[in-house]
Amino acid sequence: MKWEEFLAKFSGRPLFHSSMLRLFDDAPAHVEVQLSRWAAGGKLRRIRRGWYLINGPYRSRDISEAEVANTVVQPSYLSLDWALGFYGLIPEAVFNPTSITTARGISFTSGRFRYFYHHVQPGFFTGYERIERAGHLFIVAAPEKALLDKMYIALRHSEFSRRWLEGLRLQNLDTWDEAKFRGWANFVRKPGFAAAVDAAARYVEMIRENWEGPA
Repeated sequence: MKWEEFLAKFSGRPLFHSSMLRLFDDAPAHVEVQLSRWAAGGKLRRIRRGWYLINGPYRSRDISEAEVANTVVQPSYLSLDWALGFYGLIPEAVFNPTSITTARGISFTSGRFRYFYHHVQPGFFTGYERIERAGHLFIVAAPEKALLDKMYIALRHSEFSRRWLEGLRLQNLDTWDEAKFRGWANFVRKPGFAAAVDAAARYVEMIRENWEGPA
């Protein structure tokens, strides 16, 4: 398998798993050696366990980190800090993808990004949608579900409180849908979660009532 042969088939699908290279006649051991060489030479970026991304100069289409995050751990969707930042609900820009999965929670580093995946029960794996931005398709939680997911993880570590809510510095809540927020919360049967949802709903409403808009 030569680089030119590889690019002829994969430059248009730059995120790939090593198992996809079985279409070539090379022995699996040889393929792994070749991938390691290309990664060391800067032609590929290793994401995790068999997943690779063709680096920019060599691929025929761009791919976003959001798409990478969705693909290399499945099932998953972007949520938590990344989604809150994406919607502008918090003032910080969040670069490291944060995701929800029903698989085992993990984190790993690839390139300049740190990827985080937090486990939830299958019944709470909901409230997400596939959207398109700037030609990129990816799966992300709705704004209300992103906050619920963050609360779910915080309660797991006994971190949720009014001070915790204030620390998020929530903003841009003009399209907030409390019915969706409470509806998705009903999928959780976790001690203290209903009370946390009530507290968060009251807090969000207080922010919306006091928000005077941009100066």
